[in-house]
Amino acid sequence: MQPRKQHLIDTALGLFNQQGYHATGIDLILAQSGVSKATLYKHFRSKDELILAALQQRHQQVLTSISAKVDAAVQAGNSGVLAIFDALNEWFNNGHFFGCNFINASAEYADAHNPIHVFSAQHKQVIVELIRAQLPLHDADKADQIGLLVDGAIVMAHTRGIKTSALMAKDMAQYYIQPK
Repeated sequence: MQPRKQHLIDTALGLFNQQGYHATGIDLILAQSGVSKATLYKHFRSKDELILAALQQRHQQVLTSISAKVDAAVQAGNSGVLAIFDALNEWFNNGHFFGCNFINASAEYADAHNPIHVFSAQHKQVIVELIRAQLPLHDADKADQIGLLVDGAIVMAHTRGIKTSALMAKDMAQYYIQPK
């Protein structure tokens, strides 16, 4: 990827995290990035395209982070599902937690047909599928329930500032993955 394009995505993602999607204007992105309007529009036809690029980057970052935790847990003989909550706990407490980009984007772009909303929903489904892949076949139907715990922990940490919510959700998730 071209350095200027990457710099625009990085800058926009940081601003979207801190201020939201609608509240972050193109002029602020340009001022913070030091990139000209012509350069911005050379890489992105619209602000929505820039938002989608930022969400795609964040999607990859999230998958990389969670997958690393899951893989390490599985290699150590531990639950990959519970490792997801450990990854969330680290994120909530790293000093750079501004809520979930995908929950926030889907709220700001509430039309279910809007590409930003669609991508956000797809991201959430990928997380559920990652959870499902860690469950025994006979428990695969529990992936949505555990996904609900993931999203609930994120919302609680963001809206109420309860940074231990991932650990609370992890305790609840243990119920779903215990052998019956």
